[in-house]
Amino acid sequence: MKTKSRPHRIGMVSLGCAKNLVDAELLMKQLEANRFELVFDPADTSRIDTAIINTCGFINDAKQESIDTILQYVQAKQNNLIDHVYVMGCLSERYRTSLKAEIPEVDAFFGVNDLKQIIGHIGGTYKTQLVGERKITTPAHFAYLKIAEGCDRKCSFCAIPMIRGKHVSRPMREIVSEASRLVQSGVREINLISQDTTYYGLDLYQKRLLPELLENLAGIQGLEWIRVHYTYPDGFPIVLLDVIGSHPEICNYIDIPLQHINNRILKSMHRGMDGTSTRKLIDTIRQTIPDVAVRTTLIAGYPGETEKEFRELRNFIKECRFERLGVFAYSHEEDTAAYGLTDSVPAKIKSERVEELMSIQEEISLSLNQGKVGNTMRVLVDRTEGDFYIARTEFDSPEVDNEVLIPKGEETLIPGSFYNVRITRAESFDLFAEMK
Repeated sequence: MKTKSRPHRIGMVSLGCAKNLVDAELLMKQLEANRFELVFDPADTSRIDTAIINTCGFINDAKQESIDTILQYVQAKQNNLIDHVYVMGCLSERYRTSLKAEIPEVDAFFGVNDLKQIIGHIGGTYKTQLVGERKITTPAHFAYLKIAEGCDRKCSFCAIPMIRGKHVSRPMREIVSEASRLVQSGVREINLISQDTTYYGLDLYQKRLLPELLENLAGIQGLEWIRVHYTYPDGFPIVLLDVIGSHPEICNYIDIPLQHINNRILKSMHRGMDGTSTRKLIDTIRQTIPDVAVRTTLIAGYPGETEKEFRELRNFIKECRFERLGVFAYSHEEDTAAYGLTDSVPAKIKSERVEELMSIQEEISLSLNQGKVGNTMRVLVDRTEGDFYIARTEFDSPEVDNEVLIPKGEETLIPGSFYNVRITRAESFDLFAEMK
C-alpha cells in the first residue's frame, strides 16, 4: 500500500450517458462534504487512493467499455497504485452477482440507487441537507438537469426499465429550485434529461407537464438556453412545440429517438407508432417550428430486419434530412422482449448498415451546413483548442452535435459567453466562423 500524508483522494469515473453523469455529480457533492479530495476522470492513478467507477450497462459496446475500465483500475490496485476500487451504476445493478464472481478484486459493487450505501461504506455520512445538490463536472456555463428517473415504456430492445425501475417524476418546484441554483452559480445553458422527458408529470400530477415545466424554467433570469432531450414520439405533447416557439430561451431543438420507420419493426419494438404517424409527427414539428434542429437515433440490424426494411429506413433518412442523427447497431440484450427473437442479422451486416446510414447522414449534414455559410449566428463558446475557440449554436447539444470553430485573433473570447459570428466555411459536422 502507498504511504501518504495528504487527505484521502477519490477518483470518480463516469461512463455512459448524461443521466449517469448527474448521478456521479450527486455522489461527488456528498463526498466533498465529507472532506474527501476529488479527482474527476483521473488520467493518472498515482494521484488517487480510491477509484469509484459509475458504469453503463445499456448495450454491448457500453458494457465492454465499463468492464475494460474496471479492469484497468483493478490492475492499478494490484500494482499498489491505488488502495480500493468500487463499482456502481447500471452495469453493477444489472450484473452484480456475476461481476462479483468474475472480478473479485473489486472491493464492493453498488447499484443505481445506492448512494447512501457507497458513502457509508467508504467511511462518510450522508448529508440530508445536500439532497439534490451536485458538484458540476461540466464546464461552468452548462449543466444537465435530470427531471425524472426510470421509465414506464416497454420498448422490446431496451433494458433500462429493469435497471432503473418505473418512471418517477421529480416535483416541479424541486426542479425549478435546482435550475435557479445552477444559474446563480454561473450556468447559462441547462439540458433537460430523463429516460423520457415527455412523460414528465404523468405519475406525479396525472398529466404531462413538460410544457409547464419549460414555462417555469424560461422565467429564470440569467438562463439563456434550455434544451430538451429524450422526448418520446408516442404521446408527444404537441403543445410543447408552441411553448418552445414562444420562448427564445428554449432552444429550437428536438431530440426524439425514432429508432426505425418500418411498420413491422416498429410494432415488434413496441414503440406505439407506425411509419405514417412518425412522419406526421416530424412534419408537425417542422411546420410549427420552421427553424428547428431535429436530432434522432435509429437502430440498424434489429432481429429479422430484411434488406427491403433496411432500404425503407435508408430512404427515410434521405426523405427527412435530419439535422442531427446517430445510428446504433442492434444489441441483443438479456431479459428484454426482443431477446426472445433470433438475433438474425450478422454483426458484419449490422456494422455495414450503420456505416451506410451514417454515410448518407454525412452528406445531408454537409449540405445543411453549407446552407449556413454567410449567415450570422449566435454561439456559445465552450472552450479553446489549439488555434480555435470551440463554440456551439442553439441547434447543438454539448459533446454529441456539431461545433463552430472560430480562429483565435485579436479579440479574446471568453468560454461561457455568447457572441454573434458569421459562418465562413462548412464541413460535414463542423462550421467555421469569424467574429462579426
